[in-house]
Amino acid sequence: MKWQAVVPVVISILVIIAVAVVQRYSKMVAAITATMPLNIPLSLWVVAAANGGDRPGTARFSDGLLLGIGPTVVFVVAAWLAARAGWRVAAVIGTGYAAWGLALIALFGARRWLGLS
Repeated sequence: MKWQAVVPVVISILVIIAVAVVQRYSKMVAAITATMPLNIPLSLWVVAAANGGDRPGTARFSDGLLLGIGPTVVFVVAAWLAARAGWRVAAVIGTGYAAWGLALIALFGARRWLGLS
């Protein structure tokens, strides 16, 4: 396995461990660590490396990243609302994913309706 594929996975694991450790001292710092823009650059790195640095392919991938931000924000808002309502963590996560899925379906439906897909 090439190091370009291993390093992003190792970094992701280290971030998860950091969140687990830091949350004992500061929930806010742990949350900021969890939302750091790490997956996007790591994903860009993996895609670019897998395609030999193909710039148009990386640009198309980044187009998809940009589109995915909206449903991700919807996930966070829905999970936040569910957590504020006092729901259990499984319901918070499930609500977040349900909202994310609906937002993604709406996004693709709107793109198709506008003739952008």
